[in-house]
Amino acid sequence: MSYSTLAKVALSWGFSKELAPWFPVGVDASIIAFLALDLYLIRKGTPWPLLRMAAHAMTGATIWFNASSQGHIGTDPVQAASHGVMPILFVIGVEAARRLIIQKARLEAGTVTDRIPLHRWILSPVATPRFYRRMRLHNVTSYPEMIRRQQELIGYEQWLKRKHDGDLGKATEDELLPMKMAAHGYTVAQALAMPEQQERAAEARAEEAERRRLDAETRRELARKKAEADRLEAEGQLEAVRARVEGETGQARAHARAQVSAAERAAELEQEALDNAVVAEARAREAEAERKEAKERETRAEADLRAAELERQAAEKRKEVAEADRVAAAEAQAIETHKIAEARKATAEANQRAAETEQAAAEMQRATAEANRKKAEEERRQAIALADAARAQKDAAEAERAAAATRRAAAEIEQRAAEIEDAAN
Repeated sequence: MSYSTLAKVALSWGFSKELAPWFPVGVDASIIAFLALDLYLIRKGTPWPLLRMAAHAMTGATIWFNASSQGHIGTDPVQAASHGVMPILFVIGVEAARRLIIQKARLEAGTVTDRIPLHRWILSPVATPRFYRRMRLHNVTSYPEMIRRQQELIGYEQWLKRKHDGDLGKATEDELLPMKMAAHGYTVAQALAMPEQQERAAEARAEEAERRRLDAETRRELARKKAEADRLEAEGQLEAVRARVEGETGQARAHARAQVSAAERAAELEQEALDNAVVAEARAREAEAERKEAKERETRAEADLRAAELERQAAEKRKEVAEADRVAAAEAQAIETHKIAEARKATAEANQRAAETEQAAAEMQRATAEANRKKAEEERRQAIALADAARAQKDAAEAERAAAATRRAAAEIEQRAAEIEDAAN
């Protein structure tokens, strides 16, 4: 009914046919949205009163819109009330749900405060406001608990009066604490326990102060011992450095002496190397002479070889001449007798064998000459190798002599440095 009523009112107020149906939706939806958001924030424990006030304002507006939709409200109040009762019922339902949610949240949090019964306000109108004030100031949520506290205080006061024959002036300060501290929310037991608690707290503070003092003394003692340990460690390091310096000095001296000895030994070896170089040079000259002699022998062998070759060629020529003579003799003296021919043949064969013998001798002489030449060549190579070895040995001796001179100079420098250091110490 509210929707159709507000839609008609929107048309009469100048809203278009398209916007008029949305007017009641906007009004009613804003109420629902504000109240739903308010309930959600209450459930989360962060209420915002502005949402509730905005929802109530929109509810009042929709009630007014519905009530005035049929004309002036004063013309027919009953009809106007019938149009405004539905929004009121909706708001009442939402407020009931809101109260239920708030009460549930307080019960879960333990913050629900009991109400003071109405009959107490009526029967004790003077003392009840003070009772209510103490209950709220001291955050006592339980009405029976507040009653119990008041009863305990009254009972303790009566016991104290009976103890001192009605004169509370005789009571000690500790005995009067429950009456003094009741205005601050303390129970009788809490007030009476205060002196003991304060004494324990004072003892705890004294113990803490003593502990801090002992800790400070311990830290000072540790610092002193650490300083002593650092001093001893520094002295030990100094002794270690002194021992290391002395050891290095001794090592330097020993090293210098060793280098001097090494230099002397190197000088001796150098002299030996020089002697060996002289011997090697003499051997090289001897090898050179032998090489020249071998070369001469090789030359003579080559000459013999050439002579043998010429002799062989001459023998071949003689053989050819003898063969020609034999053929010529055979042709010229065909009429000679068989014996003469045989004799000549034997002579020719003898000449041929002599030529072959000479040729063999020439071959043998040539082979001998070749062997002599190879031997001379081998002797020449050996002589060259000996000469090269002698030169290499001479170069090594020269290098060793230079190195020995360098080492001797370095040893002399180190020895002088050691002597200067000894003189400085």
